[in-house]
Amino acid sequence: MKTLETIYAFGRQELRAAKIEEADLDAWYLLEHVTGVTRASYYVNPGRELTEDEVQNYQAGIQKRAARIPLQHIIGKTEFMGLDFFVNENVLVPRQDTEVLVEHVMSRADGKDILDLCTGSGCIIISLAKLCHIKSATAVDISEKALEVAKRNVANQEVNVTLIQSDLFEKVEGKFDVIVSNPPYIPTKDIEELMPEVKDHEPMLALDGMEDGLYFYRKIVDQAEQYLKPCGEIFMEIGYDQGEDLIQLLEQKKFTNVKVFKDLAGLDRVVYGKLQA
Repeated sequence: MKTLETIYAFGRQELRAAKIEEADLDAWYLLEHVTGVTRASYYVNPGRELTEDEVQNYQAGIQKRAARIPLQHIIGKTEFMGLDFFVNENVLVPRQDTEVLVEHVMSRADGKDILDLCTGSGCIIISLAKLCHIKSATAVDISEKALEVAKRNVANQEVNVTLIQSDLFEKVEGKFDVIVSNPPYIPTKDIEELMPEVKDHEPMLALDGMEDGLYFYRKIVDQAEQYLKPCGEIFMEIGYDQGEDLIQLLEQKKFTNVKVFKDLAGLDRVVYGKLQA
C-alpha cells in the first residue's frame, strides 16, 4: 500500500527526471490537491495510507506534469491577487507580473466604469470588482471558450461583471473612465522560444502579438479615444522591451502623462496614459 511519504517521493523523482523546474514543489501541490493533506498533517503522519483512487489520481497528475502540462491546468485553479481562479487550456494562467497592472488600476478604480479588453480568465476585472468599489465592470474577449472560464470565475467570486464576446471594441457600447488590457504581446518569432508549458498548452490566441508584438496595442490605442470619457485613463501590460514603443504610440494619439511602471524584477511591465480633456 502506498503512503503519503512513498507517493510523494515517487512524485519528486518523476518530475526531477522530467527536468521540471520546481519538481519538489509541484509534486507537493499535486499531493495536496489529490489527498487534501496539509504540511502539518503530512509531518504528523507521513505513513498515512492512500486509497487506490488517490494513488491513481496522483500518478495521473504527475504524468501530466512530467509532460509539461501546467500545474494550474491539472489542479484547475490558481491564485491571483489573493483570490482563487479557475483556469484551463482555454486561457492564459494568470501571472504574478499582471498583479502589478491590477495594483496600479486599483488606485484609480473606485467609482469608475471600467472596461477590460482581452479578459481571458477574467482575473483582472474580477479582482478590481472584488477588491475595489467600482461603478461598473465590463470585460470582452474574442474567445467564446475563454468567456466560459471568465463566467465561471465571475460566479465563483460573486461579482457583477458584464461579459461580451467581441474582437476588442467591435461590440462594445458606451464610454468608460478606465480601459485596462493585457493583450497578446509576444512577437510571433519569439513564441517558439517559450517554455513548453506556455507554447504547447496555453492558447496561441492569447500569446501571439503578431510580427513585432505590437499589433493589438496599435488597434487598442487607435480606437481607445472613442470609448474613453474626457480625461479617461488607459493601463496595459507590456513586454519588458516594449515600453518606449508604447510611450510613442500613446503620445501620437491624444494621451498625456504617459509613463511606464516596472514590475518587482525591475522590468517595464505597465504603460499608462491619460486622455486629454
